[in-house]
Amino acid sequence: MRKFLITIGILFIIGAVSVFALAKFDFNRFNAESYYLQITKDGEPHEYKLNDGTVMTSYSYTLDAINAKGKTIQLEFNAQKNLRKGAYLKMYVKKGDQVSSYDEVKLEDIPQMAQKNK
Repeated sequence: MRKFLITIGILFIIGAVSVFALAKFDFNRFNAESYYLQITKDGEPHEYKLNDGTVMTSYSYTLDAINAKGKTIQLEFNAQKNLRKGAYLKMYVKKGDQVSSYDEVKLEDIPQMAQKNK
């Protein structure tokens, strides 16, 4: 009986740790290349209606981004709000040019090679 309770306890701890790790892990950033860009213009607004009649707006952007090695590519991505002009973004890119996520960063957080080629 004691071995059974210990086994159940260990399985419970492993399960709890696994659930916590999955909740904190962002699969959109896993195995993605990092590119950097600066928002230089307002996004193009796109309105759409939900089933309940609510009107939602998203903003699309097409901007050049650069990685830490100096390679430049053009990225198309959407945001749920109009992003602040002048903001620096770290873009998480998969499959060549598909943006899976992004974060706002400070200029000093951008690698030197990417800053030089801006």
